[in-house]
Amino acid sequence: MDLALGAMGSLLPKLGEILKEEYKIQTTVRQDVESFSRELGSMRATLRRVSEVPRDQLDEEIKLWASDVRELSYNMEDIVDSLLVRVKGSGAEADMDGFKELVSKMKGLFKKGKARRQIANAIKDIKEQVQDVAARHMRYKADDGVFANLAAATRVTAVDPLLVALYEDKQRLVGIENARDELIEKLRLTDDDESKQPKILSIVGFGGLGKTTLAKAIYDKVESEFDCAAFVSVSRSPDIKKVFKDLLFEVDKEKYMTLSGATLDEKLLISQLQESLGEKRYMIVVDDIWDVSSWKTIKYALTGSKCGSRIITTSRSVSVSRECCSYDDDMVYNMQPLSDDDSKRLFYNRIFSRNNVCPTELQQVSVNILKKCAGIPLAIITLASHLASNQQIKPISQWYALLNSIGTGLTKGDTNLEEMRRILSFSYYDLPSHLKTCLLYLSVFPEDYKINRNRLIRRWIAEGFIQGDNLFEIGVSYFNELVNRSMIQVSKFDDFGEPKSCRVHDMMLDLICDLASEEKFVTIMDFIKVDTPFETKVRRLSVQKVDLANTRLATSSISQVRSFTIFSPAINQMLPLPRFEVLRVLDLEDCDLEGTSGHLDLSCVGDLLHLRYLGLRNTKLHKIPTEIGKLLFLQTLDLKGVHKDAKELPASVIQLRNLMYLYVNRGTYLPVGYKNLTSLQELRYPMFTEDGNPEELGYLTELRVLKFCLPSRYPPEKLLILLESLDKLHKLQSLVNTTDDGEKIDNLGDWVPSSPQLRHLLLRGWYQAMPTGISSSSLPLLSYLEIYVHQVRLEDIQVLGTLPALRHLDLESDDVDVDTATEQEREMERSFMFRADAFPRLIYCKFRDVLFAPHMFPRGAMPMVKELYFGLLVSDILSGGEWDLCLRNLPSLRSVMIKLHGEDKSDRYYEAKTAVKTAGDNHPNRPFTRTWN
Repeated sequence: MDLALGAMGSLLPKLGEILKEEYKIQTTVRQDVESFSRELGSMRATLRRVSEVPRDQLDEEIKLWASDVRELSYNMEDIVDSLLVRVKGSGAEADMDGFKELVSKMKGLFKKGKARRQIANAIKDIKEQVQDVAARHMRYKADDGVFANLAAATRVTAVDPLLVALYEDKQRLVGIENARDELIEKLRLTDDDESKQPKILSIVGFGGLGKTTLAKAIYDKVESEFDCAAFVSVSRSPDIKKVFKDLLFEVDKEKYMTLSGATLDEKLLISQLQESLGEKRYMIVVDDIWDVSSWKTIKYALTGSKCGSRIITTSRSVSVSRECCSYDDDMVYNMQPLSDDDSKRLFYNRIFSRNNVCPTELQQVSVNILKKCAGIPLAIITLASHLASNQQIKPISQWYALLNSIGTGLTKGDTNLEEMRRILSFSYYDLPSHLKTCLLYLSVFPEDYKINRNRLIRRWIAEGFIQGDNLFEIGVSYFNELVNRSMIQVSKFDDFGEPKSCRVHDMMLDLICDLASEEKFVTIMDFIKVDTPFETKVRRLSVQKVDLANTRLATSSISQVRSFTIFSPAINQMLPLPRFEVLRVLDLEDCDLEGTSGHLDLSCVGDLLHLRYLGLRNTKLHKIPTEIGKLLFLQTLDLKGVHKDAKELPASVIQLRNLMYLYVNRGTYLPVGYKNLTSLQELRYPMFTEDGNPEELGYLTELRVLKFCLPSRYPPEKLLILLESLDKLHKLQSLVNTTDDGEKIDNLGDWVPSSPQLRHLLLRGWYQAMPTGISSSSLPLLSYLEIYVHQVRLEDIQVLGTLPALRHLDLESDDVDVDTATEQEREMERSFMFRADAFPRLIYCKFRDVLFAPHMFPRGAMPMVKELYFGLLVSDILSGGEWDLCLRNLPSLRSVMIKLHGEDKSDRYYEAKTAVKTAGDNHPNRPFTRTWN
């Protein structure tokens, strides 16, 4: 759903449900709904075309028409949802699930005269509004072909500013010298690769980082070493024929001087190119690749040579770069921002010419401006050009004016800054419509804010941006696509190597805030926009750092606001909840509700009947309102970080049949009857008490993530029932249990979850032996395993090594008894060796109180492991002969920690400690090495 479509993406499916045969509405009303549904479908199709055109290329009348349609869709969905709310509360059974099941109850409303008239009047009013907007649509279509020109607008091509990098003054390049020389060295021809496929280097990063500049610098330095060379650009809307023609021209200028006018098909051009390259050793740069299909076509013409040729590609997409590098010796290079020193050099070079000296009075403001640029060359160059236009350095007052403008919207009216905006816009307008909406929604969050991925996805769901089945998985794919396109930057990864949070670069945030404001998609209240007039209805409101008493919002109507987010600096400006009538998202995360003046009263939260998302994380709330149980449409309830006294959820929570995500403080009690929460997909850290009924858990069959607490002395008979209930959760992907006092439960027998979807398993309980259910066939997706086993056998280690997706392993034993081990057992341990293909994806590996021996790491085992923890016997290290841990066979190793057993602070202990340190020092990576006993 694109932002220009307003609520139409979620509205049209609802109208379709209303029109089903089982819903016997009045004939005239039904005809009205059918009529405007068809019209809305036509409008939606046109709006999708509008959304693909940059806003500055649209006619003003079309902008106004699109705005009208968006507002109309919001109003219509509010009416439809109001009907649903009335249905939810209209009967004794206020516990029906989902929209489809609600429809049948709506029949009863039409049997009541007053309700029937109200609904008929509302639909009549909608019909009139649709007809009015549709009439203007027809006028615009007939008026000078405005809509007919939309396609032409998308074909308007301006000079790509990135071409400037191709003609950069080589003496003034800054910050890429080291990367250039490093990559050139890696591309050098070696004795054994003259007969290989071309080696490919793919440079990846978001627009403005200097990918093209780096590629051109490498190209210029080495092109003379090749038989022929070419540098071509693909661009966002590629003409593949032109790319091939450009390649042919650069490979053999004399032969193909007139090729640009020839009418050759793609197949013939590929054949010509392959013939021209022949057995030549070439260097080719393919710049600015936006999609995989374009690369596959180009690659087909280039990779037949076996003469040690080299290809460099650049892309803003990680997935494209990975596709470019299909052979083992190919390389992906992630562009990094400039260092502080290089940023200054580039900035000062552009402003103060070659003397590179900044006047004292401009040094501090320069540092502040460069901080906003965050090492992005394009941003630095753009802003420097703005400050030194027409070879005149602007006065210090304009430097501060520029500094204050960054972060609130790119300065308008300056061609350099407009170029910056336009370059950033390239990536934005290349997004599919649904990703444009998801990206602009990030304008809700303040500058430099670390945005939790899951929080963001749950909000997308609540807003209706994601449609279909498996909403969260779809949301993850949307998030990852924005990362791959370099629109957002990952700020933290989780234990699976998956993004946990992100941030938006200041310059990109400026752009999306401006677009969101222009489209009236999000209204941002910060310290700059105090005097926002609110001439139109506010639909999504983000209050960041402003005194609302100084704005018109204090007295304006906010009844139509769908999303309200307030951040901690502004919590004392919290608006009264009763003023919101159709609120779907209320997010107060990290706001100290106990510290607000008069303490915020949340008892009226139950009146927000449209609410889908209630975020109260880290708010120190003392009491969870009973009224939450009235929020029958609620999907997310986040109570993690409320006050520690709020130990129990109100009994009314069990009425929330649409609840999908429930987060509570560790050890919070669930009310009796929680089995009714059958839509739950995530449940984090409730306490299952000794007197509770664990059978209820087995009814929550939609659970993907379950993290819970148990008393350490949980009754064995209850534990058995709990494990049987867990076996009914076939969609489970993550299972974690803790205990109230940190002790482990004993004994789990041979039980492990039966879900084939399991990715994350952490059980704070002892197994006597490794459970047989842990194997590559039963848990093929398992990525994280933390497990406690009394007696660990060497064959158990080999089984764990076969898990194909395992990235994090923490295995603890308590059965290390060096003194009682037989010589036969010790000999088996000394001869133990991992299989050569063991632990193919493992990154973190911890064997606590598990003994190994030298020579256990063959070449090929643990190729990705970075952190390694295990135990050794001092006597094995000092047994004489050649002692070798074979750590050098672990190419990714960064840290190794070894617990020494059998000697305690003796001379032999220190001798063994030195031997281990030497083994670490001899590793090419020089990993951090630590030993202790």
